[in-house]
Amino acid sequence: MFQSNPSSTQSDRARLSRREFFGATLLGGAAGACATRGSAAPARLLNVEAAMAARQALSNNIYTQMLGLKPHLPAMDHITALGGSRMPSEVMQAMIEANEHFVDMHELTRAAGARLAEVLGAEAALVTSGSFSAMILGAAACLTGNDEAKIDALPHPTWSKRECLTQTSGRFGYDRAYRAAGMTMISVETREQFANAINSNTAMISGLARLDYQTENQPKVMKVHELLEFGRRAAVPVIVDAASELPPTTTLTRWIDAGADLVVISGGKGIRGPQSTGILAGRGDLIEAATLHAAPNANLGRGMKVGKEEIMGFLVALDRYVGLDHDRMYADWRRKAEYIANELQGMPGLVADVPQDDRGKPRVDLTWDENTVPLSAAEVRDGLKNGDPRIAITGQAIQTRCMNDGEEILVAQRVQQFFRDEAKRLS
Repeated sequence: MFQSNPSSTQSDRARLSRREFFGATLLGGAAGACATRGSAAPARLLNVEAAMAARQALSNNIYTQMLGLKPHLPAMDHITALGGSRMPSEVMQAMIEANEHFVDMHELTRAAGARLAEVLGAEAALVTSGSFSAMILGAAACLTGNDEAKIDALPHPTWSKRECLTQTSGRFGYDRAYRAAGMTMISVETREQFANAINSNTAMISGLARLDYQTENQPKVMKVHELLEFGRRAAVPVIVDAASELPPTTTLTRWIDAGADLVVISGGKGIRGPQSTGILAGRGDLIEAATLHAAPNANLGRGMKVGKEEIMGFLVALDRYVGLDHDRMYADWRRKAEYIANELQGMPGLVADVPQDDRGKPRVDLTWDENTVPLSAAEVRDGLKNGDPRIAITGQAIQTRCMNDGEEILVAQRVQQFFRDEAKRLS
């Protein structure tokens, strides 16, 4: 059983002075010079105690003590494979309190769904075991409706109406969830082909919300509203995968308002509920069918359980998220990004920029002169992740939305150290 030793931790932190932290610990004399450079310098001084505590915690925590694993600093987005998000204290407290009581899970599932639907402005909703589970259950609902014989048959439908139609540009790894439910994927390239592919075997149309943001200059790629129009004309339900599209906060209601039959959103990530929760919201009849497939029923979704603690933690996280001052939150993310970029100015061969981001997800883009730093992006990512402290980034960008106060200092120091001391050795 993991046990912390507060007095030991306090004495350890006391032994790490400011001078040691900014000096010999990481960067030597260079850190002192960095501390006075640029408009972001006061942030370093304000957050130094938090940075010192974070540095100590990376070396002494439940993962290191029980498993010998070294956690990494979060310089990435809310990515499941890299740990997802951090649950706020009120979410953790809700889960602890929920653990103390027993409830009928059928009643809890429906009551929580009703509360969720109210927030999203949907006819009905279901708390699922992650967004992948929401995709499976949504597809299953489109395949079977409330037909008990069909529900029992999945994931091996014996009827012809079992095709999921999508544009080829909207295919991605996670749409295997639809196949897991029993769907046959039908992919086409053009709008004309799409219109001609809808037939009596089409059970569902799938759309990917992020394409609306990523394909502004790709007119051949259909946006979600076009897929919704196809669905309306053919009376075929459309499911919109918006799992990781928070921010903007309008994602919570945007696709329901636009007429999507089903919408999928992660319960972790931006909402910061348990990473193992998700949202399926939309038409009442389809949510009812999805609920019949879901745990605690012994059907397709039985293994996709959501614990009572997770459900209540998620609902508290959602209430919290809706009530946040999002402008202030985005400004804090941007402040951290600008601080890191400022600290990296003047590094030989390295350029660190903070681009404009209309979606409220500021980041630091890293580019480097390969004559000075002859490393690929993958080699830089591996080098940062395998260092001390470890840093996880994706692509060539540092994301700040997962960082606690003070961690931006550690990230800036570590990236400085890497490009100054380690890059040439690794090349």
